[in-house]
Amino acid sequence: MKVSEAIAKRMSVRAFTQEVPPATTVRSILEAAARAPSGGNLQPWQVHALTGAPLAELLACVAASPPQPEPEYAVYPPSLWEPYRTRRFENGEQLYSTLEIAREDKAARLRQMAKNAQFFGAPVGIFLSIDRRMGPPQWADLGCYLQNVLLLAVEAGLATCPQEYWAFCSEPVKAFLRLSPEQLLFAGIALGYADNDAPINQMRAERAPFDEVVQMRGFEKCW
Repeated sequence: MKVSEAIAKRMSVRAFTQEVPPATTVRSILEAAARAPSGGNLQPWQVHALTGAPLAELLACVAASPPQPEPEYAVYPPSLWEPYRTRRFENGEQLYSTLEIAREDKAARLRQMAKNAQFFGAPVGIFLSIDRRMGPPQWADLGCYLQNVLLLAVEAGLATCPQEYWAFCSEPVKAFLRLSPEQLLFAGIALGYADNDAPINQMRAERAPFDEVVQMRGFEKCW
């Protein structure tokens, strides 16, 4: 599979089958992803992958934990401005419309949101953490590693959903994984095989028009 094909095919899947990917496949993905670019070769990522009984135990701990007063970090800036506010709003509307959940049905929306804490039923849950003393450049390195995992999963015939949602229930996860106080839980990745019959998996998030985000100068026009 070409890289361009994997990029085009990758999507955030929110419904999975119960088929468990082979351990060798999961390991090869996580191992190959480490070729991500990293300034100074710091390789600041720490990774935990769980399935079976350990994953079930962790998710039970999360479900039994009280609400967390503050997220691990601010997932979005406060009071989003345009065009980002509209993009986020439209994405949410598109997502819930696939499930026929009305905007005013807050209970149904919350139930769907809560499925994040179950990895959307995926049989493999991956957690990414980073030393909280690292700065934005190293967070960018971690993002490169995460993207490698997503694309390598596509190549292996698997589906994923990257989740910053775990910032809102990070404390029980960190306790279960025995992360040191210096480790910041950055994100989770749901991994498995997509349930292609699930309506929510028919959604493909839109992207902004090329000319809205890219400026090309000094090139001969060829389009």
